[in-house]
Amino acid sequence: QVQLVESGGGLVQPGDSLRLSCAASGGTFGTYAMGWFRQAPGKGREFVSAISWVDNSTIYEDSVEGRFIISRDNSRKTLYLQMNTLKFEDAAVYYCTAVYSVLLRTTPDRWDFWGQGTQVTVSS
Repeated sequence: QVQLVESGGGLVQPGDSLRLSCAASGGTFGTYAMGWFRQAPGKGREFVSAISWVDNSTIYEDSVEGRFIISRDNSRKTLYLQMNTLKFEDAAVYYCTAVYSVLLRTTPDRWDFWGQGTQVTVSS
């Protein structure tokens, strides 16, 4: 069983940067694929990015490609999401997620463990 706790959310202006963190406990962090999803009010949970435990390969949702960077520190059991050039449409609750898998999936039903989420608000 893996427990995930996100942090780093907050209120920013368009164009600002923010770094989210996700601290994991339980399980073997180094053998879990890790990912980020987000959910805006009235919308479903949307894939943002994921990183493999096998080779640290990454995938991104098209709208964040080139602006967001996902990374992991297995020694600290922490997942990160560096978010640059934030836009109004990036505002959402961001969720950290994990699954014991060699594959990176983009739908929420494919992920097993979830954090409680951290709020990102983008406002001028």
